[in-house]
Amino acid sequence: MILFPAIDLKDGECVRLKLGDMDQATVYNTDPAAQAKAFEEQGFEWLHVVDLNGAFAGESRNGAAVEAILKATKNPVQLGGGIRTMADIEAWLAKGLARVILGTVAVRDPELVRQACKAFPGKVAVGIDAKGGKVAVEGWAEASSLGAIELAKKFEGAGVAAIIYTDIDRDGVLAGINWDATIDLADAVSIPVIASGGLASIADIVRMTMPDARKLEGAISGRALYDGRIDPAEALGVLSGKLKPEPGLFEDRT
Repeated sequence: MILFPAIDLKDGECVRLKLGDMDQATVYNTDPAAQAKAFEEQGFEWLHVVDLNGAFAGESRNGAAVEAILKATKNPVQLGGGIRTMADIEAWLAKGLARVILGTVAVRDPELVRQACKAFPGKVAVGIDAKGGKVAVEGWAEASSLGAIELAKKFEGAGVAAIIYTDIDRDGVLAGINWDATIDLADAVSIPVIASGGLASIADIVRMTMPDARKLEGAISGRALYDGRIDPAEALGVLSGKLKPEPGLFEDRT
């Protein structure tokens, strides 16, 4: 079970948005590369990066910051936001990314996702961002008519490395992950699922260890880490089994 710390990039800075609104951005670090290194030193083994400007623009807008992050950390990095063509995918993987995350293009051109999975096995993830149960695209600015499970099933057998499922209504507001929807998605497909959006406290970390959630690859945390609501050592200790959580945080759901 992996806890992915998040670096969301806006205008070259490390920020967190509220409900995906670019006008509600809080700057947490003006040096994303230093933040990446700090996460590595805290014991995290992966890094989740999003080019927010790129997601809205449809092309990379924070490339220099991403390249600086790749140089600063030895951890594998997955990147989403504005990656829409095979040339984009090839270029980013050549720079050392462990995974590219395809979101809008997964809705607009699912065949491209399948081709990319064949060309780069294990290197392509799909980002499914849902609002009111429907998939949103173009940096969450537009809603589609697709349901999250409907979209995920399009990629069964295609070789997608992971699905990153975000509940937009919970993102950046510390409301807790939408476990029901996330686990329903994980039950519906064989592709590994990563939970995203709303991770708020150590209770969510403990929830990741419950039997019905163990099928997940992990979860992404942003604001809760930056605000100090989650202690990295405690969270990683609980996930590794080295620390026993406080009793009663969650009922064991078998």
